[in-house]
Amino acid sequence: MKKFSTIAAFFAAGLSFTHGVSFASPADASIAQAQAIANSSKCAFLPDAPDKHLVVRGDTLWGIAAQFLQNPWCWPEVWGMNKEDIHNPHWIYPGQIIYFDRVNQRLRLANVAGNGNGDGSAGGIPLVKWTPHSRVEGIGADAITSIPASIIEPFLSQPLVIERNALDRTPRIIAASEGRVNTGQGEKSYVRGDLNGGTSFQVFRPGVALKDPDTGLVIGYEAAFVGTMKLEREAGEEGDVHTFIVVKSKEEMSIGDRLIPLPPTPIINYVPHPPSKDIRARIVSIYGGVNAAGQNQIVAINRGRDNGVDLGTVLSLERHGATIRDLTDEKRLVKLPDELYGNVFIFRVFDTISYGLIMQVRDIVKVGDVARSPH
Repeated sequence: MKKFSTIAAFFAAGLSFTHGVSFASPADASIAQAQAIANSSKCAFLPDAPDKHLVVRGDTLWGIAAQFLQNPWCWPEVWGMNKEDIHNPHWIYPGQIIYFDRVNQRLRLANVAGNGNGDGSAGGIPLVKWTPHSRVEGIGADAITSIPASIIEPFLSQPLVIERNALDRTPRIIAASEGRVNTGQGEKSYVRGDLNGGTSFQVFRPGVALKDPDTGLVIGYEAAFVGTMKLEREAGEEGDVHTFIVVKSKEEMSIGDRLIPLPPTPIINYVPHPPSKDIRARIVSIYGGVNAAGQNQIVAINRGRDNGVDLGTVLSLERHGATIRDLTDEKRLVKLPDELYGNVFIFRVFDTISYGLIMQVRDIVKVGDVARSPH
């Protein structure tokens, strides 16, 4: 288990780091350097930011950052993270207090309470007592996470996007018990196909084709997850039919549904951050087949790892301004300004498609809306 100086080093070094600027470690930046960067950074503090915040269980780093910063996705830069740190973030814990030092325009993390009298504090800011923490793989039991993991966990191992013709190579349900067409939790299904030694499988059926709004080309097929199954008896000499038991059923499984091996649920530290290069994407679909979405719903965009999108990328949501007739000027056509109305947080990335969690929107999200690099 590696030791590291937690965000204490960052707080000692100062605040906002603008894009393209990084240090070997947060402590490498002096207060003067950090302040100079903060003055020119887009990661500015809110004018009505609170004086302090007590970290409690259930907090997220995104939510805490939203109380102090104009753009919550700036928190890795505020933490002084470089590209390597993004994958091993500096965690904070319940019970700690984050103070906003308005005079010096920086934050302080304190583990001791104080009222500014005889405790070594200055300017009403309590003395900061730094306590080193350990960096561990995964998320500590008490650590404050970057986003609400419970929302995206069901999507981490579900297939979501299936390549063309990939379904042809997977085992398939050919019959249900007692001659039924559909089967539910705890019931038997009969499967044909090569299991490749697997015993636990996800069950899905082909979904709708996902078309790129810019080109009109099909860029993938969204799979409809219907549940999980476990092998009860493998096919023997008498035939090539395997017997399965339905473990969990999101909806009834049908003849023709396909099976893929159940992968282990990944443990990933998702750190919201701006993309490393300029990205302009479009909303391809809203998970669940609806036409509009709101906060904490899942959307797909038409950009993926081939375009520089990675886990934790945050994009701004934008809607094109409509073109209207100006009735006050001989009905001249006028285009209204494009409107930024929220953020989308990317948590799963494929080659040409990514899935994101809608964060802090002021309007509904529609298919075709733009998702682009924050400016």
